[in-house]
Amino acid sequence: MAQETTTIRATFPSLEWFQALKDIVNGQEAYRRIGTCDTTMGIKIPDLQKYYVVTFEAFEVADVREATEDEVEDCDFWLEAPYARWKEMLQNIRANGKADLHHTLNTLDLEDPEGFARSHDGLRRDAFYRFNQSLQFFFDASAAIDTVFVQ
Repeated sequence: MAQETTTIRATFPSLEWFQALKDIVNGQEAYRRIGTCDTTMGIKIPDLQKYYVVTFEAFEVADVREATEDEVEDCDFWLEAPYARWKEMLQNIRANGKADLHHTLNTLDLEDPEGFARSHDGLRRDAFYRFNQSLQFFFDASAAIDTVFVQ
């Protein structure tokens, strides 16, 4: 994904930030060319007690919303890391226009002994791998957001 001119400023983590990301991704023809993505992904930032659910349907990000920890753990899978790790990943994406090889979702998952992608059901967790290209595109699109960090 080519880096675009930034027109959006939002704070991470916030519903506004995820909504901006949803709007950017849904406006990208390149996202639709990846193929369908049908999954519900949770986001957990435990040290800030922040939780979000992102729903992908067919060729779009259908919904983003704040959630409870239980709702996140009921998703197909959730991505969980301390705030500092999320911040590092997003700063890397912003600096490079997309994640470098040390900050991709797959690398973060492989480097964390507990896994970055987690689920109570191995079959549902498989959606992380099956739709990884769409999920990476989603986070790489954050390069177009002038992200302000809470800490």
